[in-house]
Amino acid sequence: MKRLLLIHIVFFALAFMSCESSPNKEIKGINLTAAEILGNPNYQAMSFGGFREITRDSVPSVSDLKEDLKILSAMNIKVLRTYNSQQYPHAENLIKAIHSLKQEDSEFEMYMMLGAWIDAKGAWTGEEVIHDVESLENNTVEIEATVRLANEYPDIVKVIAVGNEAMVKWATSYFVTPDIILKWVTYLQDLKKEGSLPSDLWITSSDNFASWGGGDASYHTEDLTSLFEAVDYVSVHTYPFHDTHYNSDFWLAPDEEQSLSDIEKTDLAMIRAKEYSMSQYQAVVDYMTSLGIQKPVHIGETGWASITNSLYGPEGSKATDEYKQKLFYDQMREWTNSEGISCFYFEAFDEKWKDQLNPMGSENHFGLINLNGEAKYVLWDLVDNGIFEGLTRNGNSITKTFNGNEEEVMKTVLPPSSASD
Repeated sequence: MKRLLLIHIVFFALAFMSCESSPNKEIKGINLTAAEILGNPNYQAMSFGGFREITRDSVPSVSDLKEDLKILSAMNIKVLRTYNSQQYPHAENLIKAIHSLKQEDSEFEMYMMLGAWIDAKGAWTGEEVIHDVESLENNTVEIEATVRLANEYPDIVKVIAVGNEAMVKWATSYFVTPDIILKWVTYLQDLKKEGSLPSDLWITSSDNFASWGGGDASYHTEDLTSLFEAVDYVSVHTYPFHDTHYNSDFWLAPDEEQSLSDIEKTDLAMIRAKEYSMSQYQAVVDYMTSLGIQKPVHIGETGWASITNSLYGPEGSKATDEYKQKLFYDQMREWTNSEGISCFYFEAFDEKWKDQLNPMGSENHFGLINLNGEAKYVLWDLVDNGIFEGLTRNGNSITKTFNGNEEEVMKTVLPPSSASD
């Protein structure tokens, strides 16, 4: 208790100093609140990692990130989600890049959902992981970084997310119990009440739909109920892509579709994938309302990989190709925009650090733009409309994958297997 009190005192002092030394004390340009941004279809959201190399030790510069931000802004993306606030300079560099562009152009808008990575004791150490005890030192400095950055850049940082898939039990190498997330959410909410964080800053935790009570009843605990009550909104992750392998009933083509063409089967499968996400989202809403709690619910992550050589490829669930990625992206945007749900789509650019030992691993290929600066099929219309004209990434102009040959794209499309098989 004494240690926690000391941490609280130190954080209060840091937060106060951050407010005093904020470079944005005189905020210029447009400045909306989280309540005005989230759920607003004019403010499209995206999960963002700007890493371009095979390791996160190679951090993109502010100049690199400004390049990315101009591309995203051209796509009408205005809200970005990151995680890890202090372990790598990426998040702070991104904020500085946004700040620089705002100084250059008062009409430039980009806001952030800033994540604090939360670990259990023993995570990533090779020691036993104790899930109901936190890695206090790591978690403390992560939260400290979000507090400092939210105070220094209140016109940019609009949301702090405590943890990234930090409660879901399949994350065996690091997950924590909900009371640990609740502790830090409560701490940040207390800082808001004291005036040590902006009062309109929203606090959440971004986690798998099951962690928010939308799946296994083992997650239905008193601590989770308290967490629902403590957050300003609920940030839900839903990935039908992964469940084309792990829970494939929705994905497989029923017998009555066997007479259809491969493209017709694929189109119907992607409708089912969207509906699968909708059902996971609704399961969280239903569980929350069953507790007598009403909070906004937005999608913190969802996405579809374009290529792989593993579980989701030609020898697996046959889920990956650019055609399916486009269908999923378009359908999810259409649904969430119509319902006033923010959807932090995963992700803007391919990153090759996620599966270092397997360049063709699906985790490296969720981006809408690849590492060569080529827009995947989902963005071809934007290339045709000239919105990327004059913009570059790594010195490359934004062009189309497959050299813009749609027939070549369609040759890669495989329908899902039949349910009877």
